[in-house]
Amino acid sequence: GMAAARAVSEGVRLAARLVDTTPGELTPAAYSEECRRLAGELGDCVTFSEIVGDELRERGYGGLFGIGKAATSPPRLVVMEYVPPGADGTMEHVALVGKGITYDTGGLSLKPKAGMPGMKRDMGGSAGVLGGFYAAVTLGTPKRITLILCLAENAIGPAAVRNDDILTMYSGKTVEINNSDAEGRVVLGDGVAHATRHIPHLDLVVDMATLTGAQLVCTGKKHAGILANTAELEGRAMDAGLYSGDLCFPMLYCPEHLNQEFHSEVADMKNSVKDRNNAQSSCAGHFIERHLDENYKGGWLHVDMAGPGDRDERGTGYGVGLVASLLAAPGF
Repeated sequence: GMAAARAVSEGVRLAARLVDTTPGELTPAAYSEECRRLAGELGDCVTFSEIVGDELRERGYGGLFGIGKAATSPPRLVVMEYVPPGADGTMEHVALVGKGITYDTGGLSLKPKAGMPGMKRDMGGSAGVLGGFYAAVTLGTPKRITLILCLAENAIGPAAVRNDDILTMYSGKTVEINNSDAEGRVVLGDGVAHATRHIPHLDLVVDMATLTGAQLVCTGKKHAGILANTAELEGRAMDAGLYSGDLCFPMLYCPEHLNQEFHSEVADMKNSVKDRNNAQSSCAGHFIERHLDENYKGGWLHVDMAGPGDRDERGTGYGVGLVASLLAAPGF
């Protein structure tokens, strides 16, 4: 019990510290270095790799590259893989995918002066899964875990993605940008596409993000809003929330009605909804879901934690306990 309490609380403090760090300090490059250092601390069971800048574009990660290309610190996809000692092919494999927007100006769809302060915290989802990964690995969780962080700064400048530009995502699908401030779903689309294309025998994908302001309208300031592709997984996530204290509650899951909100005449989809009064937090999650590999048959859990990720202008470390509980970290 004490080991678990220590590991999870250290994960929470790690996540909260990153969320509180100023954006001039926590650039995508600096964030990546934090991850590299952490991987070294965790030992030989964890590997670290990354795809950076122009290499993202060359390898087809048009979503993550497009959102992050205007910033002075280039975007990057950080991948950390944990293989427990004695792992075999039957062991459950979980991918954790985090939105790591280190600063969100809104891009050319620029946020107003009152709406931009606090956007250093727009990487809270990535911090939550990173801290959860740290805790799970420290406690020797008997699962394969792949952590994927989509790191970018959504900057404004002459190189910024334009509304009307079309990005070709890693999934192969095309996205007409109609709101550069709906950027989190675009970077996560590439993250979940990477996970479901490259990880054989993957059982579960969990993506976590400070995704929509509408989540607070939907499930409030203490509960993350979740989407899950099975009722069983939805229940498992709610139970993990109650157990850990990282509370969450289901949002409407109905892609067959909601995906039409993203209709585009010139691409597979737009990135922002036509009607903001039609379950927009659910829509944002369903956008991400459309970039899962079409051959993927496993679980998908989306955690929009815009509300519980901060309190009184400080990061809470939300997500660490939820992940540790979902992964059944030993002792927790």
